Amino acid sequence: MHARTLTQQILEALTDTPVVFLRGARQTGKTTLVKQLADKTFLSGNLSAETPWQYITLDSSTALASALNDPTGFLQELTKPVIIDEAQRAPGLMLAIKEDVDRKRHPGRYLLTGSANILALPGIADSLAGRMEVLTLYPLSQGEIAGVSEDFISALFQKEFTFPKQETNPPLSREALLKAVCLGGYPEVLARNSAKRRAAWFDAYITTLVERDIRDIANIQDRSALIRLLRMFGARSGTLYNQAELARSIGMPNSTLSRYIPLLEALFLIWFLPAWSGNLGKRLVKAPKAHVTDSGLACHLCGADAGRLTEDPALAGRLVESFIIGEFLKQSTWTEHPVSLYHYRAQNGEEVDLVLEDRAGRVVGIEIKLSAGVTPHDAKGLSSLRDALGERFVRGIVLCTGQEVVPVGERIWAVPI
Repeated sequence: MHARTLTQQILEALTDTPVVFLRGARQTGKTTLVKQLADKTFLSGNLSAETPWQYITLDSSTALASALNDPTGFLQELTKPVIIDEAQRAPGLMLAIKEDVDRKRHPGRYLLTGSANILALPGIADSLAGRMEVLTLYPLSQGEIAGVSEDFISALFQKEFTFPKQETNPPLSREALLKAVCLGGYPEVLARNSAKRRAAWFDAYITTLVERDIRDIANIQDRSALIRLLRMFGARSGTLYNQAELARSIGMPNSTLSRYIPLLEALFLIWFLPAWSGNLGKRLVKAPKAHVTDSGLACHLCGADAGRLTEDPALAGRLVESFIIGEFLKQSTWTEHPVSLYHYRAQNGEEVDLVLEDRAGRVVGIEIKLSAGVTPHDAKGLSSLRDALGERFVRGIVLCTGQEVVPVGERIWAVPI
């Protein structure tokens, strides 16, 4: 059983917010996490005594039928506080929850989970505005897998950056890095001992998503086209997104693509890293970068294992980039130093794989290199960003497969992965 770092954020939100919505892809561990909470008692909001949580799942056909047919009556039969698992299966519940919360506005009344982003459905976000906090549970981070607490983002923004101690946090070898990329972070995949059994899990997972979860949120007739599109994203994870070019490559009308892509986003299978400008006065590429949320799923979709990644440096580079940026995405959900994530690319070729910008407008740049040696040329994009931003640029990091921390420029360091 892996401890989830987001647990503390959930408990804190329940002390001052009526509804907490824990969202994330199916099989990331949401149900396991909320059941752990349901098995315990703790002070919930303004309740005067410790109150056990009732747990109910809409994966139950009986509960789902009741929630769909009479949302208000369904809620009235539940003891508060209550955990409603897979709440996206009955969107009509949201309005009934709003009405109940407005009658009794106590913190910690509802903890909802969802394998689809119900906030993307029309009217849902507005109905619970100011009443609900949204938290996202991604597949396991490398720190959660190792059982250690991690907040590298906060460390990067400290005035004096302390590099990780190699005695307690040894760098990954190239071989171990590629293996971690292929495994990803789904708990069930990590529990399987053979590549054959992991592949079987991914195949069943994709089938379940297309046959059931997508059906819950949209009326899609050509499900095979959706799978082809997902496989295309697996092969292109970590690349600039060009919808017109993608439509041509897959042979799908642009209008259809515009309907399908939000579905993959709503199920947390893919995400887009937006372009960053920072008002630098430069001509910048504004296209986002597309990433498959879990690197293990991306590898499965494009048929890549550690052996193939060793033989195909270009594919390995893209998937390692997706993997590492995904780790920053996970940490951004619990870091003590909130940031927004971007990528930076100028039309003259200067680029930075990941730009972290905090609320004060300060910036940390991250370059990712699947090589042991790092030269000042590898930090060209970081140097350009530093020179343009001046004091707003906190530092630049080139993450690499080397073994030592090495300075490669003013406020720029090469750091082992």
